[in-house]
Amino acid sequence: MVNAQQVQPGSFLTLHYRLTGPDGADLINTFSDKPATLSLGTGELAPAVERRLIGLAEGAHTTFQLAPGEAFGERNLELLQRVALSVLRAHGDPDERYGVGDVVQFPTPDGQGAFAGVLRQLGPPEEDWALFDFNHPLAGQPLSFEVQLIGVL
Repeated sequence: MVNAQQVQPGSFLTLHYRLTGPDGADLINTFSDKPATLSLGTGELAPAVERRLIGLAEGAHTTFQLAPGEAFGERNLELLQRVALSVLRAHGDPDERYGVGDVVQFPTPDGQGAFAGVLRQLGPPEEDWALFDFNHPLAGQPLSFEVQLIGVL
């Protein structure tokens, strides 16, 4: 009898997985499609998820709970920032109309990338500002991660 391969740091995995939020709704689910392939340690999964996978054997099917903030960090109030709407218009479409809940892309200071913020509040028209939340949308949330390991190399 051949022993099943176990997940180790740097393992290459073929797996199905499902990430659900605090309300039980699927955030990501590969079970109804083709399996995912990824390498541990490359940032494709949150470090907390990777730690839970270490030691699991090929063929394992399990679910584990991630405490609030464990997978995507705690919410950081310093990442709630006011941005002048005039700045948004100057660096984007001047005719764009923004609404609460919109996800807006901002260029990184070096201009080589982008990051997103969720519009949480619009200031009064005479004050020309919007409050953006630059936290990861799942920061501070308890999550559930179900995994079925198909292959481990």
